[in-house]
Amino acid sequence: MDVGVVLQTNPPASRVVELARQAETLGFSHVWTFDSHLLWEEPFVIYSQILAATRKVKVGPMVTNPATRDWTVTASLFATLNEMFGNRTICGIGRGDSAVRVLNGRPTTLATLRECVAVVRALANGREAEVNGAKLRFPWGTDSRLDVWIAAYGPKALALAGEIGDGFILQLADPDIAAWTIRVVREAAEKAGRDPASVRFCVAAPAYVGDADPLSLAHQRDQCRWFGGMVGNHVADLVARYGTPAAAGPVPAGGTALPSALTSYITGRHGYDYNEHGRAGNTHTDFVPDEVIDRFCLLGPPAAHIERLTELAGLGVDQFAVYLQHDAKHATLEAYGETVIPAINDAVQAKAR
Repeated sequence: MDVGVVLQTNPPASRVVELARQAETLGFSHVWTFDSHLLWEEPFVIYSQILAATRKVKVGPMVTNPATRDWTVTASLFATLNEMFGNRTICGIGRGDSAVRVLNGRPTTLATLRECVAVVRALANGREAEVNGAKLRFPWGTDSRLDVWIAAYGPKALALAGEIGDGFILQLADPDIAAWTIRVVREAAEKAGRDPASVRFCVAAPAYVGDADPLSLAHQRDQCRWFGGMVGNHVADLVARYGTPAAAGPVPAGGTALPSALTSYITGRHGYDYNEHGRAGNTHTDFVPDEVIDRFCLLGPPAAHIERLTELAGLGVDQFAVYLQHDAKHATLEAYGETVIPAINDAVQAKAR
């Protein structure tokens, strides 16, 4: 299993670059960032500095959207970085959350997302794309290569990921919900005539490495409670569209039914302030219970992280991306590099026995 890290582009940008450099040194394979240009600094500018300061990691947004940039500009950004640094970018994309809601906008439709993915992927892979009736291509970008991974929660978005995505991003680490989403994505891929095994799966969630005593775990939960609020924004949209499951029970096998494990906790939600989006101590996430944090996030000593990641790998997860928005950034990076990443990846022996 690959392990990536998800950073916010808070100033100073040099600190973001340094965290990315440390992550590569510790064995992380990907450096993702938020993409919300009013709340944080512009990530594509910072990507160029991360790529210049590293050798192997891939970089990209988790996640961008079709609304805040012209699609050809988005493709050009990736293709330019690829030309400069040797095809080390990746694109996570969804319908849009904070980047559009802060502007009083709304997430795009899935149809728009589908069209955007087609344009960005074609252009950023050196192919021709049709835009506004014109057939376009980057004459300088024929060698660029870019995978596009689709972030999704709801059944229709999951189906889209299976139909067209190079990969799928689930932003929570609950194994039961992960199993349901992976099944829906794979079924959609098969129905579209694709090899289900060709779709890569990434689970992204906060990970906080700390002690297992009650006081320490309480602090870890409070540092990660913001994540339940962020996921809750998407879940609220889903409940408005699909309704609330009638009762708790097993994760549904298909259709448009939603698992109660995903939806039940937002009943106490009373709005959300995007000025505190993605921040530890967010005052609008007190509705998120400890039980949800324990399911959605990875907390406690390294052994607990290894156990959860091993379970997720068994479900077919190819990458775990660590949201690093808490007060133990360096300790968690180091614990993953020294203990967790080696434990979840098979060691190669110098001499066969």
